[in-house]
Amino acid sequence: QVQLVESGGGLVQAGGSLRLSCVASRRTFSSYGMGWFRQAPGKERELVTGISRTGRNTYYTDSVKGRFTISRDNAKNTLYLQMNSLKPEDTAVYYCAACSTAWEYVCSRERQYDYWGQGTQVTVSS
Repeated sequence: QVQLVESGGGLVQAGGSLRLSCVASRRTFSSYGMGWFRQAPGKERELVTGISRTGRNTYYTDSVKGRFTISRDNAKNTLYLQMNSLKPEDTAVYYCAACSTAWEYVCSRERQYDYWGQGTQVTVSS
């Protein structure tokens, strides 16, 4: 069992930046591929970005490429999402999630993720 706790959400103006963090409860954090999902009101949850166990490989959905950066610090059991040039359409609840996977594989489907955080709200005003 892995518990995930997100933080760093908030209200920001368009063009601004936020950094989300996700702290995992277990020292075996490095055993999991990680991802950030988001869900906007009335929309399905979507994978925003994912990262492999070592951090070597990453995935980004097209709408955030060049603006968002995922990273992880396995020594601190922490996952990060740096969000720059935020747009109103980025407004959503953001969730971190963990998947059991091989070393450099990036989990790209929601059903691959076994553990989820409670979510943190990101609101971008125009």
